[in-house]
Amino acid sequence: MTDTETRSGYGDRVIAVEPGGDDFIPEHARHGTPRKLFWTWMSPNMEFATVFVGVLAVTAYGMNFWQAALGLAAGTGLGAAAHYLLSARGPLHGVPQMVLGRSAFGYRGNILPATFMSVMCGVGWFATNSVSGAFALNSLTGLPKLPALLVIVVVQTAFAFFGHNLVQAVERIAFPLLAVVFAIVTVVIFSKASLGAAAPAGGMGGTGGFLLTVGTAFGYAAGWNPYAADYSRYLPASVSRAATGGYASAGIFLSCFWLEAVGAASALVTTTTQGSPTDVFTAMLPKVLADLTLLAIAVGAVAANALNIYSGAMAFVTMGFRFSVGIQRALVSAVFGAVGFLVAWWALPDAAASYEGFLLIVAYWIGPWLGVVFADEYLRRGQRIGHLLYDRG
Repeated sequence: MTDTETRSGYGDRVIAVEPGGDDFIPEHARHGTPRKLFWTWMSPNMEFATVFVGVLAVTAYGMNFWQAALGLAAGTGLGAAAHYLLSARGPLHGVPQMVLGRSAFGYRGNILPATFMSVMCGVGWFATNSVSGAFALNSLTGLPKLPALLVIVVVQTAFAFFGHNLVQAVERIAFPLLAVVFAIVTVVIFSKASLGAAAPAGGMGGTGGFLLTVGTAFGYAAGWNPYAADYSRYLPASVSRAATGGYASAGIFLSCFWLEAVGAASALVTTTTQGSPTDVFTAMLPKVLADLTLLAIAVGAVAANALNIYSGAMAFVTMGFRFSVGIQRALVSAVFGAVGFLVAWWALPDAAASYEGFLLIVAYWIGPWLGVVFADEYLRRGQRIGHLLYDRG
């Protein structure tokens, strides 16, 4: 059976393992509309990792709320703008984002960014979000942190194993729950926060603190950029590029800035410093809402990591390893889930410090990578590049 025949059998089926790896999606196997990209990119950002970016802006970088909001909007806006451009290319070329990178870096030259991408997504982001999900499940159910982490990892790895269609279905289903819970949380926290108050003592402050706020917000939003075409490549080539990029970038910007602003406001009304970061965040909420928020944090972690491990595995396959099986991406997803679990276990004792450093590392490499990719796209504008993407020469 050829890959094209296998792809045709996959279609829009949800409970089916996505076949193949980083191959081109033929037109007859494509489906969907650009609108679905909105919840694809809204849901995974409606989680605690996003909230904590705003917390860092106030507690670590010494910003008051309005300074933090400006820096968060600037950094998130830059990441969302890049996401617009990258997502818009997906339907045109029908290949994953890191395969498109071969146009700029060459087949072998692309191995380095693909390696970093697979480690960052399949292990780094996966571990980061798994930790917040485990903290929430631990607080909500009393389950010890290690078993809670295992539950979170198994669920999100299963979604990524099945692939593109199930991942997008998870994001669509999770969106209403996450949106409603975090909307209520937003109202409660902003009603308690003194938005004109000075930043808590001990932060960096000044221009340095503001630039770190911008950089951290950019690192978080742009951390999704190397995934962009992974989720738009299944759209028909005839769809509007503006709509494709618009829905994707709107999902990124609205979800990130919204919850980052909530995080910044929450840092001004924190009632305790005891417990995990999720405990500290929910301590200021009424009991019922706190429990719903913990549930939403766990669901949000799963929604985020379904994308992370899927795209991390996709980047690994893009490195050029040959597999004898037709579900190579699915198997790599399972392996990454196991490795991500071990890294998350290691990060449990000091999650906050590990997360801050990780975000800045992401920002350091994403910027130059985007520069090369966009320069190549500009220089090759109007040219066909399909023949360059799978040429091992």
